[in-house]
Amino acid sequence: MLKLQNVSFSYGKEPVLKNINFTLEKGENISVIGQSGCGKSTLLKLVYGLLHTDGKIFWGDKELLGPNFNLVPGEAFIKYLAQDFDLMLPLTAAENVGKHLSNFYPVKKKRRIKELLEVVEMEDLADKKAKLLSGGQQQRIALARALAREPEIILLDEPFSHIDHFRKNNLRRRLFSYLKEKNITCIIATHDSTDALSFADRTFVLKNSHIYAEGTPEELYQNPPNKYVASLFGDVNYVMLKNISDNESSRKRVVLYPHDIKITSSSNVEAEVQRVYFKGENYLIEANLNGEKILIDHTKEIAPGKKIKLKVSDSLIQQRLK
Repeated sequence: MLKLQNVSFSYGKEPVLKNINFTLEKGENISVIGQSGCGKSTLLKLVYGLLHTDGKIFWGDKELLGPNFNLVPGEAFIKYLAQDFDLMLPLTAAENVGKHLSNFYPVKKKRRIKELLEVVEMEDLADKKAKLLSGGQQQRIALARALAREPEIILLDEPFSHIDHFRKNNLRRRLFSYLKEKNITCIIATHDSTDALSFADRTFVLKNSHIYAEGTPEELYQNPPNKYVASLFGDVNYVMLKNISDNESSRKRVVLYPHDIKITSSSNVEAEVQRVYFKGENYLIEANLNGEKILIDHTKEIAPGKKIKLKVSDSLIQQRLK
């Protein structure tokens, strides 16, 4: 169990994190999201022991002490994958992965390297020198190396940021399945909503030096407490209630995703299409609703200038207003 008690940190006088408290069970996967500069990377560095805090961090009964107490920061059972990969560029991909594995059992070492290269889909480039690999390939090798000695906790800072989109989704599925299989606790700092939604057991939102919101991905996505939290998962509307509901006259606003707003044949709510963006599976319609710009997902293209009628479920509005 990982436990943080009143963990704070400041760069100079400016607090980055203030009184952070949470507990993670062994094998739990936590995503940490928030705008740039909110403290995501700092939180990982504090857990790893690169930065000092006056708060307390425990792994089970063991207190994890920072650089004020340890000459070499970090713990052997924790691995931290930073945004700079720190590979040995003259070595091959396989040599980098096996760099910290014992040479006493060479057959076992070779088998372990092969297993990890398969997890990150790099087995075909095992003998290629790291300096000749692309940024995304280097990132995958760094990820495999972090797993080599099977840590109890792995801290991932934007671990897929350099990886091609077509390869990213499959790699995520393989990686997080592997972590669950091995019961490895994971904290991932990310800007990517897929990391936060599809693979995390819980999600923490950082803002203004605090944990601003937390919950399961489903809870935070389906019932975002405000526009800021919803916007971390993608496009969002913050619509005046009286503009979207026949039965409302108040100036309250409600958070709606583009897919929450339906185009219908019969409604008193009318908007004018301004722009249309093709997204593959559907179109994103940008429209003017009584002076407000709104975004709507729709299955078909609609010409700019066309008037459209809109409908939002009353039950959804009431759910979001709670």
